[in-house]
Amino acid sequence: MKIVVLLFVAVTLAACNRAAPTDTVDSLVAHPDHLHGIERQCANNDARVSAAECELASEARRKLFMGNGTQYTPPKNPPKF
Repeated sequence: MKIVVLLFVAVTLAACNRAAPTDTVDSLVAHPDHLHGIERQCANNDARVSAAECELASEARRKLFMGNGTQYTPPKNPPKF
């Protein structure tokens, strides 16, 4: 009987763990209204938002602002001063 109770408690506690964020950077880029909501919650230090979600929102905002980025290509002839 004790084993059943301990097993039940262990399963219940395991089910209470916070789930991993389901959003990805690309999904947040595609839905800027949802991104704005997560950023607002992160700014207010809301307990419902994990640090991983805040990092995803930050990366999505960077991707929206910067795009995929461009590589620096130096000029063929260096400038003369």
